[in-house]
Amino acid sequence: METSSSKKKIVIIVMTGNMLVDFAGPSDVFTQADSYLMQSAAHEATPSGYEVLITAPTMDRTIKTQTGVEIHCPYHAMEINFPVDTIIIAGNNFNQNNDSALEPFYKWLTATYKKQSVRRIASICGGAFVLAKAGLLEGKKATTHWELSEKLKRSYPDIQVHANQFFVNDGNIYTSAGVSSGIDLALALVEQDFGKETAIHVARKLVFYLSRPGFQAQFGRLLPVYESVNIAGKIQKWLQEHLHESLEVARIAAKVNMSTRNFTRVFHKETGMPPAKFVEKLRVEAARRFLEQTNTPLERIAEKCGLGNLVSMRRVFLRHLSVTPSDYRRVFRTALKDPAMEDVLFET
Repeated sequence: METSSSKKKIVIIVMTGNMLVDFAGPSDVFTQADSYLMQSAAHEATPSGYEVLITAPTMDRTIKTQTGVEIHCPYHAMEINFPVDTIIIAGNNFNQNNDSALEPFYKWLTATYKKQSVRRIASICGGAFVLAKAGLLEGKKATTHWELSEKLKRSYPDIQVHANQFFVNDGNIYTSAGVSSGIDLALALVEQDFGKETAIHVARKLVFYLSRPGFQAQFGRLLPVYESVNIAGKIQKWLQEHLHESLEVARIAAKVNMSTRNFTRVFHKETGMPPAKFVEKLRVEAARRFLEQTNTPLERIAEKCGLGNLVSMRRVFLRHLSVTPSDYRRVFRTALKDPAMEDVLFET
């Protein structure tokens, strides 16, 4: 197996069932960086850069993507017997039927990590579960797609899950969140390897932020969906209808005919948070919807959602989302307004 010896080898191992951008995005980042470095150092005999290898985790070398595209790779992971700079695990299909076919891959990944023969190992989206299963994340900080963060916590309690970040590194292990966050991570690795100028050039080429607004925060739901038997599920609709009012714990407890002390105890046990924090997150979620779907002034949104004034709403948004309300609207504003949202806002 012959490869260029002068460039950093980036091996992207693609798990079956992924979106194309899970691996195509990072691959494009490294490929564009290599092209830029080649042009910048055209006079050098052995210019530095990247060599990207798309690799399958199974011996049939075949990857079936979520979009229906089937990819036949030149290698499977177990054939990687040459020096590698970075291994990136793209996604995870969570298909238990593939466990036996993936056993050699997991053994190879664990052995590769233990031999410390690779400078960096990274994951994209559900790829964090692959690293965890191979034993690479024990006691480490990690992230994954916001929809999978609770599952990662439950499945691997020893991992310090940072659910709100685009990417996290702990030593030489890097994990990134969902889909496009793999591009964020790839750009950060390019900057680490060849400096900010190269990373900026690639980001401009791809029409992508070098560092996205929000201090690298994901923008998933702040609250899970609670079943009707959960105390939060019982009162959530009522709370949403009264966000513009004062919602002291005693008032909420009275709504469910409980003492303040008992309500607080039960609520914390069933949701993992105090009632006041739950209400604050509901208010932020409501404000997000208005920011996304209406032209309503920020001050009016703050008032309607019970967030006080613009200053206090800004402070709460920074605490929960690491982004200001105005920046959030700029990034997530839909092109199609929902007239019903305007009606809801101004009905009182």
